[in-house]
Amino acid sequence: MLEKLKSLSRDTLIYGTNTIIGRFLNFILVPFYTNMFLPAEFGVVAILYSYIAILNVFFSIGLESGYMKFASTGEAGTVKQNFSNPYLLVFFNSLILSGFIFIFASDLTGIFQIGESYSYLIKYSALILFFDTLILIPFAYLRLNNKAKSFAGIKTLNIVINVVLNLVLILKFKFGIEAVFISNLAASFITFIILIPLVLRNMDLTFNKQLVSELLRFSLPYIPAGIAANIVQIIDRPILKYLTDDKTVGIYQANYRLGIFMMLIVAMFEYAWRPFFLNNAKEPNAKSIFSKVLTYFLTGGSFIFLIITIFINDVVKMDLPFGFHLIGKSYWEGLSIVPVILFAYLLNGMYVNFMAGIYIEKKTKYLPLISGLGAVSNVIANFILIPEFSYMGAALATLISYLVMMSGLFYVSNKFYKIDYEYKNIGFIFLSLFVCTALYYLSAHNFNLPWFLNIVFPLLFVVLIFSFRVVDLKQLKKMS
Repeated sequence: MLEKLKSLSRDTLIYGTNTIIGRFLNFILVPFYTNMFLPAEFGVVAILYSYIAILNVFFSIGLESGYMKFASTGEAGTVKQNFSNPYLLVFFNSLILSGFIFIFASDLTGIFQIGESYSYLIKYSALILFFDTLILIPFAYLRLNNKAKSFAGIKTLNIVINVVLNLVLILKFKFGIEAVFISNLAASFITFIILIPLVLRNMDLTFNKQLVSELLRFSLPYIPAGIAANIVQIIDRPILKYLTDDKTVGIYQANYRLGIFMMLIVAMFEYAWRPFFLNNAKEPNAKSIFSKVLTYFLTGGSFIFLIITIFINDVVKMDLPFGFHLIGKSYWEGLSIVPVILFAYLLNGMYVNFMAGIYIEKKTKYLPLISGLGAVSNVIANFILIPEFSYMGAALATLISYLVMMSGLFYVSNKFYKIDYEYKNIGFIFLSLFVCTALYYLSAHNFNLPWFLNIVFPLLFVVLIFSFRVVDLKQLKKMS
């Protein structure tokens, strides 16, 4: 078991490297934007990117997954047909949708919840969606053919171009929020140009009716599942805008993004976890290993939750070069939502963990239902909580939706693939986390300790975990 856990830990770091680099480069833009733009301006950016995320589902129509499925098995059509047929479907679909949005941008400002003066940003968004969709199949090709270095290199280049152009356009040329969209569009267009040779090498204009029919039959069900997943992740911004204003959305978006630190941990874990549990499913002690993984994940995730929750205020308010802060002063009032978002991502990590049973037993048909329940609970909670608690209500709605999805997946997965998790240890982890968090807030309210003394609370959590043998120190030494 120890060797398996050690392997998972190593793979998590390997798979996570590219994820961390890419998302950290993107995260750099958040402090930059919040120090350069007013909350209301940043709110417009957040709203439009929320709609871009939703529209991505209709542009791709699930054909990225369809391509990987049929190209990997070769059950219908030639190698080139398996690439070119889904690529051409995506091309024409995105051309029609992008063209419609671009031409009628001025008439769509109400639907996109922005003022008419920002209609040109909708045109940029249409072009971003077009080029981002055209690179989906080529990137899937690189993954399928084990071209990891090419995949990571091009992805990283895309992000670097985006970041550099943002800095140049805003700092040197004094652009406003349009710089965000121009930079994204330029990065997506250059990425498309780089991938054109790959597309041409694999292009076959032969139309395979059987392949296209099977592709669509396999891929189209991904649309409702994708919509539900996106609703959970970003629908709170449009609802928040509908019930409040651009400024509130901007404050919420900036502080929500501070949850990236927990999101990265979950993303790193997910990259390693899926191949790990699929490769080890037939091991005689597989369920014991999977049970232990959840305990260790929650221990590490809870410790990170404490560290960030306790020190986020001090880190955000530190003076950085050029008078900058991690996020601008006008956004600080929303810092209270950060622990809620962090805990929501911790629950999402449990959701990822529970994926094992549903994949091993091939019960993925339940995923759209579970995502749908999360989406419905998210929308309802947002409309109930935002009028009373503003952006904190939106954060709580996110937490509720992840709790619903995690609980639903646990129920279904355990029904078909029962794992005896270490429930006592898990309960003790959450109890210790609650106690340490409560003690920190009581201390902050009554004593206002110097920031460096607050390290006592994460250390207390560690002492409790090891004292009650939730995590065995001897096992950890053997894994190192």
